[in-house]
Amino acid sequence: MTNLLKNIRAKIKAGARISDAEALALFNCDDLLAIGELAALANLYANGVKVYFNVNRHVNYTNICVNRCTFCAFSRESEDEDGGYTLALNDILTRAAEASAAGATEIHMVGGLHPDLPFDFYLEILAALKADNPRLHIKAFTAVEIDYFAKLTGQSVTDVIIELKNAGLDSMPGGGAEIFAPEVRKKICPEKITGERWLEVTEQVHHAGLKTNATMLFGHVETFADRVDHLSRLRQLQDRTAGFQAFIPLAFQPDNTRVPGARGVGGVDALKTLAISRIYLDNFRHIKAYWVMLGLKVAQVSLAFGVNDIDGTVVEEQIGHDAGADSPQQLNKEQLVDLIRKAGKLPVERDTLYQELRVY
Repeated sequence: MTNLLKNIRAKIKAGARISDAEALALFNCDDLLAIGELAALANLYANGVKVYFNVNRHVNYTNICVNRCTFCAFSRESEDEDGGYTLALNDILTRAAEASAAGATEIHMVGGLHPDLPFDFYLEILAALKADNPRLHIKAFTAVEIDYFAKLTGQSVTDVIIELKNAGLDSMPGGGAEIFAPEVRKKICPEKITGERWLEVTEQVHHAGLKTNATMLFGHVETFADRVDHLSRLRQLQDRTAGFQAFIPLAFQPDNTRVPGARGVGGVDALKTLAISRIYLDNFRHIKAYWVMLGLKVAQVSLAFGVNDIDGTVVEEQIGHDAGADSPQQLNKEQLVDLIRKAGKLPVERDTLYQELRVY
C-alpha cells in the first residue's frame, strides 16, 4: 500500500479530515479496490452495515424551461415543442394520491423554469398536496428554482422560502449544482445560476430551517480537480450550516444532450467517485447511489464502496431517462430490500429526514 493510502487510512481511523490534495491524488490513483476499502472503512464508522432506502415518487411537473443547458435532454422551450408539457394540478394530485396509496412517505418534485407560471402556482401545488396527503413529506424545488422564484416575485430568497414552507414545503433536493467550476459551467449550463449563487441560495435555505441534499454532475467535460473543488465547497458549506443530509454524485448521461466532447461515466469512474466522496465528505452522514443514473448493478456494488443509501422506489423519472438512462423507471420495496441484502448489508426503510421506519 502506498504512503498516500496508508496516510488516509490513518486519518479515517483517527476521525481526521483528508486534504484537497489527497482527494485529488485518490482520483489519480488506479487502485480502485484500495480506495473502495478505505471508503468502506469510513462508512463503517459512520453507518455500520445499514443501507437506507425510502418509498418515494418523483414528479417532474414541467419540462418547459427558460434555460437551455447543453447537458439537459429534458427541457423544452414551450408546450408547442415536441414533448413539451406542464402538468395540471389535478394530475399532480393524482400522482401524489397514487404514491400515498402505495405506501410512499415522500413526493420528490422538481421541474423546469417555466416562463409563464406565477409563483402562486407553486404555492397552490404545495397547499393542495398537503391538504390531500398531510402525512406525505414534500421534498421539492432546487436552489435554481428558488432563485428563479425570487426573481419572479422580487422577494428575497428567505421570504420565498418562508412562503413555500408555510404552504407545505418540508425539504429540498440538491439538484442544479452540476459542477461549480465557472469554466465548465459556461460549457454545460451557461444560462443557469453560478455555482457561487447555488451555494449562497442553499445556505439561506439552511438558515431558514430546511434540510437539503447536495449533488454533483460528473463525467462530462470536468477535470478531477473540478470535482475536488466542488466537494470542497460543499464540505465548507456543511461546516457552516450542517444543513445537508446526503450527497448524491450524478453520473452524466450523454444521449440526446449537446455537450461537445462529453465522455459519459464508466463503472470504475462511478465507483471511484462515490468512494472518494465518502472519504472526503467527513461531515456528510449519507452518500447516496442514485440507481436511476448508475444502473442497478453499479449501484449495488457501490454499497461495498462507502455508499449507505440507495435512494427509493422513484416510480416515474424523466430527466435521467430522457438523457439515455437505461435503468427501470421504478423499483418496489421488495426489490430494494433484495438488492441491499444481496450486497451483504442491512436494509433500512427511512423517511426523508432519515428517521428509521423499519429495519429488515
